[in-house]
Amino acid sequence: MRSALWKVGLTALLPCGCVLCGAYGRDALCPPCREQFLGAGDVRCPVCAEPLPDGAAAVPCGRCIAKRPAYDATVVAASYAMPLDRLVLELKFGGRLAHALLFAQLIARAVDAVPGLERPALLCPVPLGPARLAERGFNQALEIARPLGRLLDIAVAPRLTLRVQETAAQSKLRGVARRANMAHVFAVPDRAQVAGRHVGIVDDVMSSGRTLHELAAVLKRHGAARVTNLVFARTPPHRQESHH
Repeated sequence: MRSALWKVGLTALLPCGCVLCGAYGRDALCPPCREQFLGAGDVRCPVCAEPLPDGAAAVPCGRCIAKRPAYDATVVAASYAMPLDRLVLELKFGGRLAHALLFAQLIARAVDAVPGLERPALLCPVPLGPARLAERGFNQALEIARPLGRLLDIAVAPRLTLRVQETAAQSKLRGVARRANMAHVFAVPDRAQVAGRHVGIVDDVMSSGRTLHELAAVLKRHGAARVTNLVFARTPPHRQESHH
């Protein structure tokens, strides 16, 4: 017991480097970087989290009014842009699992900043297919969802949904091919876990929103009352065709 306490105390005293600039401090993201890259956020559409024009009210954008997606709301912590995009790549392809905790902390902060936001009853990480999971060794969405659930005091359901069809990476596809790639991909093994509940979908990056739309649609078909996306980074509109 004393040894464990000593290690905790030592860890608290040792400086760590900011993941963006390397400056020593107690936090994974130093205050100057936090202020510079996560300071005053964009006004976003409350449904799809697309940035709205400066001075606009936080109301649904024209695209969501014209064609409502299957999900009801989206909360994002940051824009998928330099230098934060590097952290996403380091988590997903470099195995920097410590970034998942930072992402969860930033998503939780973003959730707290939305006035009157209805919080989900349970969290559902976007599932990976067996081949992709075996290749990567972990599901980055689940790694984010676990600490996020603890921070928000919301249960995490890792197998609430399954990916029943392997897909090509969304980043390699465009337009119609991207939409077709996500059709009939997800399944819900136990309808009773979903019916009548507000489900929060957790992911690292949202670009076109097609993956999240398809997953939300499956949840709605199985009786979900509401679906909210909780995502670390949102790809700016001009970059959506170059990401996944």
